[in-house]
Amino acid sequence: MDWKEIRGNWVIIPQNPIGIIHFLGGAFVATAPHLTYRWLLEQLAAKGYVVIATPFVNTLDHIAIAKSVLLNFDRTLERLHDSMALRKLYLPTYGIGHSMGCKLHLLIGSLFPVERAGNILISFNNYAAKDAIPLVEQFNSTLAIEFTPSPLETNQLVLERYNIRRNLLIKFSNDTLDQSGTLTKILQERFSEMVTAQTLPGTHTTPLGQDIKWQTGTSFTPFDALGQWFKQEVYRDLNQLKRAILLWLNPLSPP
Repeated sequence: MDWKEIRGNWVIIPQNPIGIIHFLGGAFVATAPHLTYRWLLEQLAAKGYVVIATPFVNTLDHIAIAKSVLLNFDRTLERLHDSMALRKLYLPTYGIGHSMGCKLHLLIGSLFPVERAGNILISFNNYAAKDAIPLVEQFNSTLAIEFTPSPLETNQLVLERYNIRRNLLIKFSNDTLDQSGTLTKILQERFSEMVTAQTLPGTHTTPLGQDIKWQTGTSFTPFDALGQWFKQEVYRDLNQLKRAILLWLNPLSPP
């Protein structure tokens, strides 16, 4: 399966698609999601999901970013249907976000009339600008610089207007940036039976893991054994994340 750039999005289309994933990455790694999240996204595509990964550049206006990435996603989906690259007229669409990508999916689901079969929110991050960008206050000490919407405004917006009923929230056991706890309470208050929260081993950067192609020599040496062990350790967390996502997307299909 090959990545294709279609109307500014990076896309993989499996042969017999069973669903569509709109993927949004974290603030500083979202400009090239087909590279930074390559392993995870290709694993999802291998299981039959069309992946549309929308790049974006972070600014203070998160509502404008949410509007822009949704517009880009819709345009790409329209192009796929028009060109017959995607022949099924209806496939369930899921949003998957990592870190800031979660906030964008929450804003999309709160401010725009989208149809989603569900959202997967990984390592939700909703920090204020002064915490997310340590130098921001030094640039201009006379103005209060903040994201739009602010963290409190975001929580209130989700509580009052978020309309995606089925949600999976994933946090990692060693992630000091994660703020999924507060979001879980908000979503469970809104859709009590449809919100699942899981804690998996890993860190905030676990979804960015890449596959290591470890080539052994003509004879298997202790160094090769060490390399294989390292690969197993590194990718255990990533594989558990992949399995959790696939099981939630399709509980009847083995991940």
